[in-house]
Amino acid sequence: MPNQPTFVLVHGAFANSFSFAPLQAELGLLGHRSAAVDLPGHGFEATFPAAYQAPQDLEGLAAEPGSIKGVTLADNVARVIEVLERAKRNGPTILVSHSRGGVTATAVANARPDLIDRIVYVSSWCPVDLDVNDYYTQPEMADVDAGALALALVGNPAELGLLRVNFRTADPAAIDAFKQAFAADLTDDEFRTFLNTFQPDENLDVGTSADRAQVATWGRIPRTYVRLAADTSLPPALQDRMIREADALTPDNPFDVRTLEGSHLRWLVRPKPAAELLAGLTMS
Repeated sequence: MPNQPTFVLVHGAFANSFSFAPLQAELGLLGHRSAAVDLPGHGFEATFPAAYQAPQDLEGLAAEPGSIKGVTLADNVARVIEVLERAKRNGPTILVSHSRGGVTATAVANARPDLIDRIVYVSSWCPVDLDVNDYYTQPEMADVDAGALALALVGNPAELGLLRVNFRTADPAAIDAFKQAFAADLTDDEFRTFLNTFQPDENLDVGTSADRAQVATWGRIPRTYVRLAADTSLPPALQDRMIREADALTPDNPFDVRTLEGSHLRWLVRPKPAAELLAGLTMS
């Protein structure tokens, strides 16, 4: 079906294409094709140090090199553009991003708007007026537990050239902080299962002001923002702020705003409502 769109899915920090498998199953059962991207250094390109296994060697884990060192936002953009170019041969494309993946999706849209028929942010970073790191100083982020990852941070990011988090920690305080930040409305088993799909390393590059949404390119693509109503890591107040800033940037092309109930990760673990929402976008 040449006019059927392909959903191109871009994951967030410490994640990979594996986290989209349940969503892709639901999309497939609704008759839609999709392609989940592994950004550079993710998926089977990731480093899982031997020291990360059980029993863990935290001293070794703090020092072992990781393949994601040196990966930049530009590398992420190139990877997604490559996938979009291939998908575009089959018809329209819908670029869907989650969480930190929105930084990459925005930069891709700045560079190659011709490859994207609609861009969708699911509780995803869409930097407009500020750089990503600067949003963390804003009132909308005041209640976010910035220390959730810090409890399990391993090694010195400046020395490693990457962020490394021990998601296999046995520290109950760290595990509870992870759950409250990302998945408070999942069962403990669902949460631990998802946690085991995370990889320990993430790159350091979240872009500059040059990577914010740009009117002439990003601004001409039809766009949807899917709010996650109970997200405590990227709160609805900040989601709404980015929507407002984007709409002010391109008032003739505002966000189509939708809302799903649930936390930052619930839509990926119980994906039927999200799949139905995304499928509905193909008819608009």
